[in-house]
Amino acid sequence: MNNLPVTEQENPRTANIDSLPTMEAVRLINDEDKNVAVAVEKVLPEIALAIDAIVERLKNGGRLFYIGTGTSGRLGVLDASECPPTYGVSRYLVQGIIAGGYDALYKAVEASEDDKEAGATDLQKRGVTVKDCVVGIAASGRTPYTIGALEWAREIGCFTVALTCVPDSAITKTADVSIVPVVGAEVIAGSTRMKSGTSHKMILNMVSTATMIRLGYVRGNRMTNVLPRNEKLRERSLRIFVAETNLNEAEAKEILDSAGGEVRTAIVMHKGNVTREAAEKALADTGFNIQGALERL
Repeated sequence: MNNLPVTEQENPRTANIDSLPTMEAVRLINDEDKNVAVAVEKVLPEIALAIDAIVERLKNGGRLFYIGTGTSGRLGVLDASECPPTYGVSRYLVQGIIAGGYDALYKAVEASEDDKEAGATDLQKRGVTVKDCVVGIAASGRTPYTIGALEWAREIGCFTVALTCVPDSAITKTADVSIVPVVGAEVIAGSTRMKSGTSHKMILNMVSTATMIRLGYVRGNRMTNVLPRNEKLRERSLRIFVAETNLNEAEAKEILDSAGGEVRTAIVMHKGNVTREAAEKALADTGFNIQGALERL
């Protein structure tokens, strides 16, 4: 058993979980989950290194791609899909690719992970170039699909990151930076949707959030580039605009309405004392960076 990757080993602490009362079983799962944050803390230097490189690529016209299979692929697609509504960026800036296509988001397409050539092919279909960044996600570190994708991406000059839970695994040899939170054996042997998946969700949150902060899509800790596509987000937009401007709610709502409900446009209109058209142009010219738009006016 010791020759197995840690993600495949049996966990002695949960050997009898099938015979435990429900409360004891969930407490045991919770205790194991507590180890995840500690494992992620140990790889913060590698996470920061990857983010800084990603930011530089994106500043120069590049894009960020997550690619993986199964749970790993789903987590990448999830993180990518949250970037446009949260930060107001194009859906092409951060993209998630999963083996087997988007059908694999809701049903298992497990055999697709064994096709090494398909990983590279899927990147090529998205038009990946030397300007871009590719993060390959594979809990076991040995998934042929993801390894093939990273090998091809690195070969053409992309910045590449391997995200895995197995030290010195095959995927770590295919990337510029490897991020390896060692979370230990899973509660259910081999079920990497659990601790491994949780660690990867945490790290992907860090990668996308810190990248968007560095690109100027957050002011303070406010999502000032949020796209108000439902009532909850419209209410949040008003609160953000009030906090940014110190206007009373009635005044803020009037300006926000005249900006089409978009906080970023309203902020540039108000702080730059310009029309909606001028604010929108300045934002478009600066990649929807509020500070950049204000400096341009």
